[in-house]
Amino acid sequence: MVEAEKFNVLFVCMGNICRSPTAEGVFNHLVRTHGLEDVIRVDSAGTHAYHLGEKPDPRACAAALEKGYDISFAEAREVKVEDFDGFDYILPMDNTNSSCLQVKSPLSHRDEIELFLNYHPDKVGEEVPDPYYKDSDLFNEVFNTIEECCWNLLKVMRKRHHL
Repeated sequence: MVEAEKFNVLFVCMGNICRSPTAEGVFNHLVRTHGLEDVIRVDSAGTHAYHLGEKPDPRACAAALEKGYDISFAEAREVKVEDFDGFDYILPMDNTNSSCLQVKSPLSHRDEIELFLNYHPDKVGEEVPDPYYKDSDLFNEVFNTIEECCWNLLKVMRKRHHL
């Protein structure tokens, strides 16, 4: 029996406590719901070591829980050089983090770095706003954007890889 090809997805923001763990939690939920956990592996990381080992921001957890997702399991970590070999999709939330990844990345892996919102039908090329220094309303808005983007990413991956 031939083993199915596996795909690894990494969501990236600056500190790995708001946007990227939210995307990780939502996408993990969708992967499990569609029975693809043996084919798609999901993780998140930050471009900076500001919050290493911390759990997601309580406001991000609350926004996710309000929609039925638990993201409290995530633990902040920094992007490592090995991540560029280990992930097929490296999806930064904004241009600043994309630039940081381009600098850290080996040349051979730079084409794997793509803005996360390129998977949103109405926001290609745009950025997921960083809600960290804002109020809870932005966390809810960011959550809705991330959720829609995750659904579209899954659709694209299923079509592209015949999953």
